[in-house]
Amino acid sequence: MSQNAGRTAARTLSFLKREDGSLVIFALCLFLLMAMMGGIAVDLMRYESTRTTLQNTLDRSTLAAAALTQELDSEDVVEDYFDKAGMRSYLKSVTVLEGINFKEVSADALAETNPLFMHLIKVDEFDAPGHSAAEQRITNVEIVLVLDISGSMNSNNRLTNLKVAAKEFVDTVLSSDGEDRISIAIVPFNGQVNLGGVLNTGTLVNNGTPLISKYNATENNEAANVDCVDLPASVYNTDGISRSLALPLTAAADTYSTTNQTTSYVSYGDTNYATVGAANVWCPPSTSNVVRLPGNSISTLQSQIEGLTAIGATSINAGMKWGMTLIDPSSRGMYSELVASGHIGSEFAGRPYEWTDDESMKIVVLMTDGEHFAEERVNTGYKTGASPIYRATSDSNYSIFHASKVVTTNSTTLCNSRPFWVPHLGAWHSRPWNGTTPNSSTCYVPSASFTGYTLLRWPQVWANLRLSYVAWQFYARALGTSSGTRTTIYNDQMAAFRSQTPTSTMDSQLQSVCTAAKGHGVTIYGIAFEAPSGGASQISKCASSPAHYFNASGLQIRTAFRAIASNISQLRLTQ
Repeated sequence: MSQNAGRTAARTLSFLKREDGSLVIFALCLFLLMAMMGGIAVDLMRYESTRTTLQNTLDRSTLAAAALTQELDSEDVVEDYFDKAGMRSYLKSVTVLEGINFKEVSADALAETNPLFMHLIKVDEFDAPGHSAAEQRITNVEIVLVLDISGSMNSNNRLTNLKVAAKEFVDTVLSSDGEDRISIAIVPFNGQVNLGGVLNTGTLVNNGTPLISKYNATENNEAANVDCVDLPASVYNTDGISRSLALPLTAAADTYSTTNQTTSYVSYGDTNYATVGAANVWCPPSTSNVVRLPGNSISTLQSQIEGLTAIGATSINAGMKWGMTLIDPSSRGMYSELVASGHIGSEFAGRPYEWTDDESMKIVVLMTDGEHFAEERVNTGYKTGASPIYRATSDSNYSIFHASKVVTTNSTTLCNSRPFWVPHLGAWHSRPWNGTTPNSSTCYVPSASFTGYTLLRWPQVWANLRLSYVAWQFYARALGTSSGTRTTIYNDQMAAFRSQTPTSTMDSQLQSVCTAAKGHGVTIYGIAFEAPSGGASQISKCASSPAHYFNASGLQIRTAFRAIASNISQLRLTQ
């Protein structure tokens, strides 16, 4: 081996043995690996950004295209969305299915992201796919409008604004229903809910809707168009209202408390104290403020709404209970009877649907401008049957028989008994007042028959005289011997005449119904229309969620009803 060749071999061997610069090689390898991973991350971010934009465009376009109110061609709508997003070339297909009560739109798209780095790992195509489908479908919908028509609705044009909003709601909801899928019932409420029904003559009211006749109404109030019932407290803890349960008819009596007591006689014609105040009865007689059974005639429902009048107190609990009863499955048998008799359209046979029916939706729209007013009702024993009160034929003055004034010790004491109190004279007589005063020597004869007066039934009493007036003039003044005893007798008689339900109990009853309704999947929209804080709180608690609660003033009630109408037929993404 030559000398040069030996030196070259020695240098090569020395180079191979040296470790100088080995970290540089390792660093270069790491750099290349990091650059490749960073490139792949860039490709993934570009892919996800494109895919998200593509999916959002698909969702928006199918939602808009599937609207039943959309007048443009559905496919054109989807394509227009993609054109404006600069993604027209990515749209691959649009499928549209339509029927009388539905529209379904689905679309597919595919975006080529052209990877910059992933081809290094032999990924030459990295496309972002997208699919979306939306539908709007009118399913079987049962709606009840539970509307406050208490006297305060006369203030600040509230009733006028309600009518405009509710009529618009009816038109919006029903105008797109071509298959009789949607029914609307109306439950107006004030101090009670007037069911409408059969008059004493047998004539049907509420356009021939005999709803009151479908329940076990008892204790006939003998008053035309006073078709409310006193619901027992137990019904607020159960679903529906049993048709076999005894439901006493509400007495047509002015039961409101009064502080206008007097130790002297006040004429029965005194409008501030004696005569019945139309707004002070719990079930004001009416043929317009009555329950409207489910239907879908826009004109009929709007006419019903237009005919509402504002009067009376506020019992939101009763309104909500009857509203729920009209969509409770337990009412189906009653509906079948009403369909057979032509009082409900045959297209609504089979309603109310089961709570769990996937093809139906139950909705209550509850509106009030007030809060609970302590309920008063006439007690059993004073609603029907003969009273001890007489009215003279000649001058219409009254007298009342008090058995406690009959002394039966012997014939003399019986003869000298003076059990008939005559309020306008402040005197006790041996017989009912008939326009003349009997001779002071006239004996009281239990079985005697006289002419010139009428023994009134309790409904006749309440049709003419305020309950508090009767308690004071016919009982307290007659039987009391001092101001203290008269006050005690008055309070005792008022307690005998009527019962009261505290507002706290009414609040609890309302919330019990609302809780049960939400448990059954019923959607409750609550509208507090210029209501005080107490009423607004109750409505807010009753609503299905904060999003279902509206606090409205003035014309805002139209906005509330519009939002509810829109939500009822809202779109939903299916995929």
